[in-house]
Amino acid sequence: MNMICESEKLADYLLELNEVNYSNPIIRDKAEELFNPFQTEIEKVKVAFEFVRDEISHSWDIQGKRVTCHASDVLAYKEGICYAKSHLFASLLRSQGIPTGFCYQRLMLFDTPEKGYCIHALNAVFFRTLNKWVRLDARGNKEGIDAQFSMDEEKLAFSIREEYDEKDYPIIYVKPHPQTVDVLKGHTDVLEMYKNHLPESL
Repeated sequence: MNMICESEKLADYLLELNEVNYSNPIIRDKAEELFNPFQTEIEKVKVAFEFVRDEISHSWDIQGKRVTCHASDVLAYKEGICYAKSHLFASLLRSQGIPTGFCYQRLMLFDTPEKGYCIHALNAVFFRTLNKWVRLDARGNKEGIDAQFSMDEEKLAFSIREEYDEKDYPIIYVKPHPQTVDVLKGHTDVLEMYKNHLPESL
């Protein structure tokens, strides 16, 4: 897929945002723990990816009710849906000067079209050493989902099935999409939100 940058300025993909609050002390402390000056850019991205994928629980997988949105809250409570986890992944990488954007897919929410659709969030990371963007999905693995860190071919959590009207959105956004942020800010029970209120398209 040909990805399209929302902004031509790489600096825009380093901005600190309400949701990507990497100056927060808890984010700074975690960055100091995860990263060191001797790591390469690729090593830093891999470490951050595997931390968010494996150490931050996906809310639906653990059936937790807490809604998290800001990267600092996702880290503090160690849980969140894909939108929230993408905020934390971006926050960790932007803190290291690694340009990181937000990407989206339209997927079936459960196992049949009749049960509805949802927007799924993942990230795109720009590797200066390779001069290319790479999509990575830190949603969290479980049976049937096996997202991996890969530079050569995408190994995402979900493959698009066009026959079910699923789709990849090609834009790499500078900020989390407003629809995804609004739904997080508008609810207090993540399970009820997940089943009934996730946006179905962008």
